[in-house]
Amino acid sequence: MPNASVVSAALQTLVYGGAASYGLYNSLFNVEGGHRAIVYNRFVGVKDKVYAEGTHFMIPWVERPYVYDVRARAHQVNSQSGSRDLQMVNISIRVLTRPDAGKLPEVYRTLGMDFNERVLPSVIHETVKSVVAQHNASELITKREQVSLSIRHLLKQRAAQFNMVLDDVSLTALTFGREYTAAIESKQVAQQEAERAKFVVDKARQDKLSAVIQAEGEAKSAKLIGEAIANNPAFLTLRKIEAARAIAQTMANSNNRVMLSADSLLLNLQDDKPADKK
Repeated sequence: MPNASVVSAALQTLVYGGAASYGLYNSLFNVEGGHRAIVYNRFVGVKDKVYAEGTHFMIPWVERPYVYDVRARAHQVNSQSGSRDLQMVNISIRVLTRPDAGKLPEVYRTLGMDFNERVLPSVIHETVKSVVAQHNASELITKREQVSLSIRHLLKQRAAQFNMVLDDVSLTALTFGREYTAAIESKQVAQQEAERAKFVVDKARQDKLSAVIQAEGEAKSAKLIGEAIANNPAFLTLRKIEAARAIAQTMANSNNRVMLSADSLLLNLQDDKPADKK
């Protein structure tokens, strides 16, 4: 049997070794990729040092780490605002935000761990209302890019006051109230009807001009034909030959066979001999 001194030494080694292992385990903390950490000390408060990625030491039971995710996170916020002409506008904004990694101790002192939920909604609503109130409803549509840039600029300034960084601000949706939407649709319909009426008037004017030109052409053609017949009686015979040729060509290309008399082909030219001069 082992003596009492050996057993006592073994127990002491086991106890001290376990205490040392437990103390060493609790004196280390890890910071994952894309994260930063700060340490709270029970005697001095929050330290100003920001711990980067990796494994770090701390004093067990005296110090406690707080790990922040410093990667950009997306937040979708819907805001209802009034334009300068008193139209209600619903705007959806998507922002990518992250805390300022170099100012995490100040963020913890002033905002805590849930800084996004405390700051973003109020800041976004305030900024959107102030920008939208400077534009009419029509300007919000025609100058959407300018409105987006104004909101982004003001949001970055306001977020910087709370040690937050905005990587991107986007207007994902912009809609108006039901009454204003109905008014826009009615206006568009009226404009389309006006354009259609203008087209009908222009078409009628062109048709009238075409009819006048056609009538003038026919009258001039009839005058020329009359003068040609009066000056040369053989002109009428030539026109009959041309008409007979056209009729014969049409009948030749037809699948049916039809027998026609010379009168039907206008070939009775011998009947139209001019009278002998006395």
